[in-house]
Amino acid sequence: MDALDPARTAVVLIDLQRRLVDQPLAPHSGADVVARCVTLADAARAAGALVVVVRVERPGEDPQPTGSELVPEAAPRPGDLEIVKHTWGAFQDTGLDAALRERGVDTLVVAGLATNFGVEQTARIGDELGYRIVLPQDAMSGIHEHAHEFAVSYIFRAVGTVCTTAEAVAALGG
Repeated sequence: MDALDPARTAVVLIDLQRRLVDQPLAPHSGADVVARCVTLADAARAAGALVVVVRVERPGEDPQPTGSELVPEAAPRPGDLEIVKHTWGAFQDTGLDAALRERGVDTLVVAGLATNFGVEQTARIGDELGYRIVLPQDAMSGIHEHAHEFAVSYIFRAVGTVCTTAEAVAALGG
């Protein structure tokens, strides 16, 4: 995998919220996905890349469903960008595209939950918007293993570079 320029790269973490992390997932557990996402975020911060933490809220609902909070390990840190979305993907009506372009970002490392929902939608739209997409397939998981495998094998290979967390960290200079 080619090196990633930290000044032009954002690690985008999708929906690491308690109610999603704690549900049955495959092929990776929610805890494993969180741990790998934290590894990606730590490497990005150390290299000087942007970390984007995305969470979903149901529009018009107050309060949000139980478990809607981010798991503590995934909470945004100073310098991170937090995005609240109301659809599957992180771009629709969130200002994410403008915020990334303002910072000169042209590459997105997309990870989180669930592979074939929020991660896939964000990767697809990111590709359509012209971003280089990197997808560490072990830092995401699906509701069903076959859905994860389909997205990784067919969709992700068409929109970006599929890799492992270790490869993405190495490409960031870690």
